[in-house]
This record gives sequence, structure tokens and C-alpha cells, in this order.
Amino acid sequence: MNAALPPPPIGLPVPSSWYCLGLGRDLPPGGLWRRSLAGRALVVVRTRSGQVGALDAHCPHLGADFTVGGTIEGDLLRCPFHGFCFDLSGACVSTPYGHKAPPAARAGTCSVIERHGLLLAWHGSQGEPPAFDIPDADMTGWTHWREHVFELRGHPQEVAENGVDFGHFAAIHGYDAVQATEPLQTDGPTLRAAYRFRRPRGLRGQGALDTEIAILQQGLGYALVEAHVTNLGVRTRQLVLALPLGDDRLQLRIALSVDHKLEPRRVHPLLAWLPGAWLAERLANRALQGYIEDVAQDLPIWQNKIHLSRPALAAGDGPIGPYRKWVRQFYPERP
Repeated sequence: MNAALPPPPIGLPVPSSWYCLGLGRDLPPGGLWRRSLAGRALVVVRTRSGQVGALDAHCPHLGADFTVGGTIEGDLLRCPFHGFCFDLSGACVSTPYGHKAPPAARAGTCSVIERHGLLLAWHGSQGEPPAFDIPDADMTGWTHWREHVFELRGHPQEVAENGVDFGHFAAIHGYDAVQATEPLQTDGPTLRAAYRFRRPRGLRGQGALDTEIAILQQGLGYALVEAHVTNLGVRTRQLVLALPLGDDRLQLRIALSVDHKLEPRRVHPLLAWLPGAWLAERLANRALQGYIEDVAQDLPIWQNKIHLSRPALAAGDGPIGPYRKWVRQFYPERP
């Protein structure tokens, strides 16, 4: 990117969707985070009893930042400035003065859910409540999530569009024999797509990886990719989690997990004696590095592209047109 000539604005507002704030394991009881969501500063808390909530980061009393010296007392958030305490609904429930809290001392809140190890917050483009849910996934028998976070100029719609941009799989990532195995399916906030391809780069110098993937996109901030490396018998789950920070800035969290149910001898004959769960944990570390490399190939495009509302689509691009129709539901009006 030329620092002297930055790219123009991407040209899209922030869509209504759930967005991942981080992994739940990183927010213990009594912990708090500072996060930005669509230009809004939030304090994300887990109470001593394990409840999770998100409030505006600044105290409505006199504007102190909850994340700088604020503490969790039981199920309440205590302001570091005057000691006013707030519950997860944003209501001030006590002050150090022994008087009734002023009615105006109410912090804005944001809906938060926890799904298969992720903490997700809802952003409504017009302030509306959550319009859909994120389906849970049973992670029993899978490795814990390995994650990596990028920060870049970008937009959730542009990131999610990669999942249907058939042509870029070969042009950017060098995949061979790319083929759609199911037609694009949409149902309300849910989009599904499935592909098979050959990834030329294997593990530890092995040959190509024959891979089948099934993409579940739920809104524009969450995607779960179920991948099966058929010639090795390895199954992975991959997450693509876009968090709009504001002003075209994007935090992109990717995460990966490997199914313990694998046959080590299929991965390599010399590994036949190893327990599958032990090998899965090691493969997860190596697979994450490959995942990071793949996503890094997309970064120069995202960092510098603009959104074209009327792209000159060509045969072979994939179902970008139907995808663009599907995304309209997440905006107050057609972008």
C-alpha cells in the first residue's frame, strides 16, 4: 500500500450481524476486556458467577473508562472513578453515597452470546435487537481452538465474499481442480457452499492434499468451514470471524480445530503407533500455520480494494451475484 496515496473508502456501512470479540477461555470470571465494535467502545465482562455482558466503555456518571481500573465485584461492574456499580443490564444499582442512584446513570449495552468457545456481540445497523442466532457446535473430541488475529483495512462483506468467489481459489491460493460440489444455498441469514480442490502444498513435504470443504456463513461476521482432507483422513474446523472496528478497520480472527478421530497411519506410515488424539493436537499447530499463510495471501487484495456495487462479473467467478442479493438483508437499505 502506498502510504502517500491511501485507497479511497470501501463504501459500505457496517452490516447487522454477530461479531466475535474473542475466545471465551481468555475472559475468566472477574475479567474484563476493552473492545471496539463499529466505532463503539465496549467493556466486555465476565462476572464472578460466569455471566457475560458488554456495556459502553465509559461510565454514564462522569465519563470514566471502565477498562482502566474498573473491577468486577460479584455480578457487578464497579467504576474506578467514584465506585458506582452497574449490573449487566446497564443499570446503576449502588453508589458510595448511600443515596438512590440517579436514573440517568444507565450504561448502554450490547447483546452477547457464547457459542462453542466464542464470545459474540450483536451490532444492529439501526439499533435493532438480534434478528438471528449463531448455531452451536459440539466440540467434544476436537482440539481446542488455535487462533490468529489480523488487523487490516477491510469490510465483513468483502471477507465473506471470498467464500463464493470461485475464481480466486486458483488465482490467489493456487488450488487445483476446484469444483463446486453443491449449489449455493441461502435460507434467511444462513448461506452454505461446498467445494472440493487439491492443495498443492502438503505437510512435511508430502504431496498434494485432496480437500473437501463445506462453508456455513451466518450473517457477515461468522463463518464455520468444515474441511476433510480425504487422502489423509483428517477433518478440521476453521473459523473466519470479521470484527468491524470502525473507519474501514477490521480485526480478522481465524481459528482452527482438528478432530481427534483420525488414523495416524494414513497421515504417515511411520506414525501408525501414535494415539490419534495426540497427533491431532500436533497437526492442529501445523495446520494453523498453513491457514495463516492462505489468509495472508488475501490481505493485499482486501487492503487495497474498493466495493463495486455493479461489478463486471464473468462466467467462472462463482455465485457472487446471488451472494450480493443475500447480503442486502443485513443493511438498513441496499448498499
